[in-house]
Amino acid sequence: MESSDVYMELEPIAGENEIVLQSVVERQFGDSIRALLSETLKEEGISNVKLNVVDRGALECTLRARLEVLLSRSRGGENA
Repeated sequence: MESSDVYMELEPIAGENEIVLQSVVERQFGDSIRALLSETLKEEGISNVKLNVVDRGALECTLRARLEVLLSRSRGGENA
């Protein structure tokens, strides 16, 4: 994986959404990354999932875009 990119996996779970984050910028931006991802899941009406994220310093727009594509693919959307 390249610098400034992010890899995400989504899996169903019983219970509230869970975000597992591994990031090279965890100390500086971990809370804001989790908040962004959590907000995006909420906006999309997604619940009962575990989101595994491996971040290499991705920008906010990249994080959001990767998650939106992942959600579209999980629904069998056009980006599948």
